Amino acid sequence: MALVSIPISMGYAQVSGLPAVYGLYGSIFPILIFGLFSTSRQFIFGVDAAPAALVGAFLASIGIDSGSAEAVRLVPVISFFVGVWLIVMSLLKAGKVVTYISTPVMGGFISGISTTIIFMQIPKILGGTSGRGEILELCSHIVKTCRESFNITSLLLGSISLAVLLCAKKLVPKLPMSVFVMIGGAILGYTGFAEKHGVARLENIERGLPAWKLPHFEADMLTEVLTTSFTIAVVIMAETLLASSSYASKNGYKLSNDREIMVYGLGNLAASFTGCCPVNGSVSRSAMGEQYGGKSQLMSIAASASMMGILLFATGFIQYLPVPVLTAIVISALLGAVEFHLIKRLFRQDKRELFIFFGAFFGVLVFGTVYGVMIGVILSFVSVIINTANPKRSFLGVIEGHEGFHSLERNTYAKPLKGVVLYRFAGNLYFANINIFISDIESALKDDTRCVIVDSGAVCNIDITAADKISELKKSLDDKGIKLYFASHIGSLNDRFRSLGLENMVEEGHCRRTIQAALLDAGFSAPYECDDVEAVKAKALPVKSFERLEFEWAFGADADEEMEKYAKKLLENIDSEKNSDEQLDEIINADENWKGIGEMDQEELLVHIQAHLKELSEKLSISEEKIEEAIELRKLRIAGRLSGRDPKALKVLREHNMRFETALKKNDIGLYEKLLAHRREALDHLRKTNPEYSSLIDEFYKTKN
Repeated sequence: MALVSIPISMGYAQVSGLPAVYGLYGSIFPILIFGLFSTSRQFIFGVDAAPAALVGAFLASIGIDSGSAEAVRLVPVISFFVGVWLIVMSLLKAGKVVTYISTPVMGGFISGISTTIIFMQIPKILGGTSGRGEILELCSHIVKTCRESFNITSLLLGSISLAVLLCAKKLVPKLPMSVFVMIGGAILGYTGFAEKHGVARLENIERGLPAWKLPHFEADMLTEVLTTSFTIAVVIMAETLLASSSYASKNGYKLSNDREIMVYGLGNLAASFTGCCPVNGSVSRSAMGEQYGGKSQLMSIAASASMMGILLFATGFIQYLPVPVLTAIVISALLGAVEFHLIKRLFRQDKRELFIFFGAFFGVLVFGTVYGVMIGVILSFVSVIINTANPKRSFLGVIEGHEGFHSLERNTYAKPLKGVVLYRFAGNLYFANINIFISDIESALKDDTRCVIVDSGAVCNIDITAADKISELKKSLDDKGIKLYFASHIGSLNDRFRSLGLENMVEEGHCRRTIQAALLDAGFSAPYECDDVEAVKAKALPVKSFERLEFEWAFGADADEEMEKYAKKLLENIDSEKNSDEQLDEIINADENWKGIGEMDQEELLVHIQAHLKELSEKLSISEEKIEEAIELRKLRIAGRLSGRDPKALKVLREHNMRFETALKKNDIGLYEKLLAHRREALDHLRKTNPEYSSLIDEFYKTKN
């Protein structure tokens, strides 16, 4: 870290308006303080791009030349007040602000900074100097470098070094190839190759540690310095907290945000007392440290001690280091910090969050660090508002033979209750979504509707706009003779109803602890009468489609596909080396292997296994008849359990079984006849060997044949 800090720190010190050696001074005590007191295990502190660029821009705006005595005097004053601002922010516990920044914002922010710094570095590989500003200025500077100071040898050296580093990162990621590349570059500089071909090298550095002294304060520019230093402090807090939080999250540890900000402040005070520009968390060095396996702040402490040793005894080699080689090291590290994996993940999983990522990314690139964070945070809050304004919601019904109320949309055989609208709303009710709530209910009303029951289990709060709209809805429904209920919500929601003028909802019993209690109050008692929905009753079941509850609840429209995958997985796990009878027992007979699957879903899975009867027989070297007998025996066990516990559920199971067979007969008569023949043999054998199942066979299959 000390070695790679040499080109990075010297380059950014010059960007800030200081002589290059001050970058090395900023790589001693600020890093040491950070290493000793930070709660971040991996992040690295030092002279870095964003603060340096802001300081350099400030000096340019007030007409102070880079590297001048006036710059050397003023920059440490800025660093001092940056440190003071950060300490004040820590005392005010400003670290909590980072909890409002989402993963896409954080990823876009880090990727934006990394990309910005890469564009800053590209001109140095081409033979020019580092760029500054935002993406348009950086691209303009790259074009200008190509026209005015392009050096083909510099480009080749930088490109070859970068290619070696990227290949090594893939092939030998734990090998610190950057050190070997740096040594190779120093050899080229020492032999005179770099100088002969006009390749830029680092300047010579005098030996010795920096002297500590107070910065020189002047009152005439205090207002401008305070304003600029506050902006830089905000950038340091946001950038370093975001980046270090990203590393902490990725590697499974937690940060104390306010303590981190305090450490940033102390590090900047140390930079000020040694004449350096403001210091910041370094994404490029942290990425490199993680690549090489750094897991604790001993890395920073050792880097600080190593930099002291370099300044005391080994500054001579610095003047031989070619700039393009060192720049390639920085770019290689920064490419590792760009979160390409997060882009792929968001593209697959959530396009809206991908949009937020690119909002933060391009915000940093086009407008700068602070504006990039602001754009990302604003987009995150817009996303939150959109999600809460259009929450998940569904109408509910009942499934014959099963308790509870189920989504009509997600459960194939759920049926709505006659005369009742059951409506589930999964979110708080407020001004942005209350109209959707009202519209859904009003559109579901029928001529015979006698009550509307809102399953408000996910509603924790309502605002005054929603309360007014609910009051209007209740009056409208009352005029039609329809009762409105809220049920299953937490008790504190009743307090909210009463405080917003809806106390009559609570006092008149229109807020109920359960949906069943609301139904009973409205005059509906179990067993509930369902609507005569012909579309549900007559719905044709395609082959391999069947009753499913847990799978349908878990996978929705993909339930049938997932059930088929489950069945195929059972087949794939068959081991030809194992005893076939034991494996058949594991797949079909052993109860412990079916504990996680509901009884209706067990029936569905058995149907899917039947569809693979021939394949199963070949893999196990067992006759199809024997496998079918095991399947039928398990079906009868399920039927027996349901018969004793809930005869209605057995009726549902039987009807579904008959519908499956009808669909199978229509779609594949050959498979149907083969399955029926196997079943007859299996049931005949079961009657003989397990006579206790005879009556159940008659009841379940409605035939003695």
